[in-house]
Amino acid sequence: MAKDKSKVPTSTRTLWKGAISFGLVHIPVGLYSATVSSGIDFDWLDKRSMEPVGYKRINKVTGKEIAASDIVKGVEVEDGRYVVLSPEEIAVAYPKITQTIEIEAFLDADEIPFVYLERPYYTAPLNRGEKVYALLREALRKSNKVGVAKVVIQTKQHLAVLIPCGRALILNLLRWGGEIRSFEQLNLPPLDGKAAGIKESEMKMAMALIEDMTSKWDADAFRNSFADEIHRLIETKTGAGEVADVVKVERETDSPKGADVLDLTALLKRSLDGGKKSGSSASTQRSPASVTALRSAKRASKKSAPARKAPAKKASTGKTSKTTPAKKAGRRSA
Repeated sequence: MAKDKSKVPTSTRTLWKGAISFGLVHIPVGLYSATVSSGIDFDWLDKRSMEPVGYKRINKVTGKEIAASDIVKGVEVEDGRYVVLSPEEIAVAYPKITQTIEIEAFLDADEIPFVYLERPYYTAPLNRGEKVYALLREALRKSNKVGVAKVVIQTKQHLAVLIPCGRALILNLLRWGGEIRSFEQLNLPPLDGKAAGIKESEMKMAMALIEDMTSKWDADAFRNSFADEIHRLIETKTGAGEVADVVKVERETDSPKGADVLDLTALLKRSLDGGKKSGSSASTQRSPASVTALRSAKRASKKSAPARKAPAKKASTGKTSKTTPAKKAGRRSA
């Protein structure tokens, strides 16, 4: 039967393990998917054998398939002119891989524009970190603040915001500064209503209409109608026995390892004593015991993190980026 997405269960598969860090405080957490796509994924199948159909590396000029070892990566700097980068050069540019959600600042909750929000993840405490997890969550809630952080997930660095939501702390990835285009060049009406030619009577009617249509948020009231229709069609065909057996292709799954973390509450006072000093000056104020503990945590974090040379090795074996997908089952989202 087609999956019923009216009530989507919480994913308990850990995508990432590490720690939330602010000041000298480390909170062990796991990262979990908070969303599920309502789109329909159509896989490519060979109608003669019902086997999955994948992509090939094709030379766009000759139309011939080429070996992975013959592929290099380049960035276009002018029309038809590229700078070619070696795997070693690309590896140097990769962000330093850590297992830490490093909070860099706290902001008012309504200060970040919605346009910067990209993708949410749930965090959950690990290794007896429940108390300090709750402490950070409640402190953010009472202060009406959110934490802006940087995190590396699968070799890619992200800007993110940590938001209290119910019993959870949600890590919402953000778009970087400079990725949002300005609207100044668009033909938009003036910000002032009178300057835009709006009459007072028109404003009153618009306000009355908005009030009449106001309701409480209900996510189930806003559904992907195309996906629902396809799911109904799938259920009908399944009930009629119109189901094809497709050859399964095994996929490797990586289980990310987490970082060992410190006893957190004992470091709160030391963090406050450090005030707003920079990282280098604050480190000079730490006691020998706290420095030793922090170094132990960092060593544990490095052991659990993927090796830094991994990106270079990946490139040298010919695995491609998003712009040059490797051979795998073809997938199209509607």
